[in-house]
Amino acid sequence: MSSFVVEGGHRLSGEITPQGAKNEALQIISAVLLTDEEVTISNIPEILDIKNLILLLEGMGVKVVRHEKGRYTFKADNIDLDYVMSNDFVSRCAKLRGSVMVVGPLLARFGKAYFPKPGGDQIGRRRVDTHILGFMNLGVEQEYDQDRKAFYLHVPEGKSLTGKYMLLDEASVTGTANILMAATLAEGTTTIYNAACEPYLQQLCRMLNRMGARIEGVGSNLLTITGVKTLGGTEHKILPDMIEIGSFIALAAMNQSEITIKNVAYDELGMIPEVFRKLGVNLERRGDDIYVPEQESYVIDSFLDGSILNVADAPWPGLSPDLLSVILVMATQCKGSVLIHQKMFESRLFFVDKLIDMGAQIILCDPHRAVVVGHDHKYRLRAGRMASPDIRAGIALLIAAMSANGTSVISNIDQIDRGYEDIDGRLNALGAKIVRQ
Repeated sequence: MSSFVVEGGHRLSGEITPQGAKNEALQIISAVLLTDEEVTISNIPEILDIKNLILLLEGMGVKVVRHEKGRYTFKADNIDLDYVMSNDFVSRCAKLRGSVMVVGPLLARFGKAYFPKPGGDQIGRRRVDTHILGFMNLGVEQEYDQDRKAFYLHVPEGKSLTGKYMLLDEASVTGTANILMAATLAEGTTTIYNAACEPYLQQLCRMLNRMGARIEGVGSNLLTITGVKTLGGTEHKILPDMIEIGSFIALAAMNQSEITIKNVAYDELGMIPEVFRKLGVNLERRGDDIYVPEQESYVIDSFLDGSILNVADAPWPGLSPDLLSVILVMATQCKGSVLIHQKMFESRLFFVDKLIDMGAQIILCDPHRAVVVGHDHKYRLRAGRMASPDIRAGIALLIAAMSANGTSVISNIDQIDRGYEDIDGRLNALGAKIVRQ
């Protein structure tokens, strides 16, 4: 098992460019299954989860050409349906959370797919009801295969996917994307209300429309999809990863460092910059870059009535739950107190015990809420040994270790590699001291 050995206490400086968005890439790459024509995608992050998804597609028969770093062409003109029904396919899907995104395209083009319980992070239960109920609304039947621990979804013989009005039980990003992709080739009109509307989902809609789909309401929570017979090829560029951008802002503040984050697609960041400003970071927009200045102190705002600031996740345009781990870590060195409220996943805050061992002042109220009392950089965290439980907690622990007094060891860094490309090399270029072992 690989580890990071992190020497803490080094100030950072320089410029860093965020990778392509992981969550967008998982959707966009899966969408190539909707056509037998070539789809070229650029700014793909070459991280573990994306590499595994590409390997899965190649196993299915998709032709993949890597032109250069981050730029690939896919052609799904000869899919091996026997493999899609195989034990190996189901087993590999069960180990990769992002594999759920291939189900909608497979149902749309071929009328059948297996849907195993998804793996990935250890952050609590992740329901698949929204996906499956949406597919059933389109006319799919489902059976549970006990041996494979997977749902077998299929369109009844002699029938086809048929559009329908549906109200989603939650504004699930992956659920919306999966149902949306299936609906593009369904007969008639599909209406999805309470749809997710994140920028990455908007990107998927725009790409599908360029391929010949008819999707209206892009950017809202009410999507109308008029089914078409076939989709064609296209080119697409993935947005910068907003979670990595937020991680870099937190990293700079935690280490009282001056950095510039390049080419961030600022207009697509929603409230992320403002949340960091509320935590005392005086970041500036410079064109399409974010400049984070060095500061002696980062003072947390209070609400207008003087009550403690509450930072909580919410569906877009609310704050992404993926950012709460790094915000929590950054708050340990701010001045003031903040309540972190993680609503979506019941195990995502359990990594705070490691921060408490490092000297952070945190009260874990319950699985979803933690109160952080900041040290105002008067007391540095202590170095320690820790294991990364998931992608976002992993990068949060790395940020904590980089600011700590002494040398820390972080194991299970495959979890970090799943979401962050060459993170040690890129941070070392800013002045960090991280060794991969």
